Amino acid sequence: MKTRQILGDVLIFAAVLFTIYLSVIMIHRIRTVVLKDTYFSIFRYELLTCAIFLLFAFDLRFGFLTAMSFKALKIVGWLVRILVVLAFSVILFFVGKVTLGSFVRTAEPVEHVLVLGLALENGKPTADLISRLDTAERYWRADPESSLVLTGGNPDPSGRTEAGVMRDILLERGIPEEALILEDQAASTKDNFRNAARLIDPDEPVVLISSNYHMDRAVRTAKGAGFTHVLRLPAPSSVLNFGANVMWEVVLEMNAWLHKQ
Repeated sequence: MKTRQILGDVLIFAAVLFTIYLSVIMIHRIRTVVLKDTYFSIFRYELLTCAIFLLFAFDLRFGFLTAMSFKALKIVGWLVRILVVLAFSVILFFVGKVTLGSFVRTAEPVEHVLVLGLALENGKPTADLISRLDTAERYWRADPESSLVLTGGNPDPSGRTEAGVMRDILLERGIPEEALILEDQAASTKDNFRNAARLIDPDEPVVLISSNYHMDRAVRTAKGAGFTHVLRLPAPSSVLNFGANVMWEVVLEMNAWLHKQ
C-alpha cells in the first residue's frame, strides 16, 4: 500500500508539472503561429490526455473510483477505472512509438530529398525548422547532385510561406537555386506530400527530412500519398520542447488510429 501511495504521489506531481509545461508552450505557439485554430484544437486534445494521466494518478494514489460502498456505484467505478487504465496504456504506447521512431535513420544517396516545413512563429523560422535546414544542407553538401524539395505553405501576414523562408535561408548559405524545388501551397503534412508527388516521381526513392519527433507520422503520410520508398533522416529538435512535440504527435497518431477502427 505504501509503495502504491508513493508511486501515486510521484505520478500526480509529474502529471501536474507536465500539464503546466505543455500549457506554457502551447499557449505561446497559439499566440505566435499562423495556424492558431489548428494549434488550439490540438491543445484541447492534449489537455484531455493530461486529464487521463491525472485521473489515473489520483486513482492510483487514493483508489477513489472504487471506494463507494454502494454496489452499483462500485461497479461503475471499476468500469471507469478499466477505461482509464486502457486509455492511459494506449497513450503510453503511442508515446513510446513516437519516441523510438525519432531515432530511426535510413538515409542513403538519392536524387530527391523532401524537406518538410514548420509553422513560422511571428513570421520567423523556429529552432526546429532551422535544424531541418541544417540537416538538409549537410546532406546536400555530401551529395550535391541531389535536389532539395522544400515544402510548406501557410503564409504569414506578409505573404512569406514556410517553403519560401526555407529557400531564402538555403540560398544565403550558398546552395544554388537550381538545387531547390519549391512546394509552397501546402497547408498540412498531407498536402506537402500530395503536392510533392506532382513535382517528383513518387516511385523513386526519396530521403525525408523532418524533426525527429515527426518522423513516424511523416513517413506514414508520405506512403499514403503514394511515395513507395521513403528513407528517414531525422533532424535534431529542441530538447526543451521535445515532450510537448511528442504529445502533439501522440494526439495526431491516436486520431489516425481511431479513424481506422
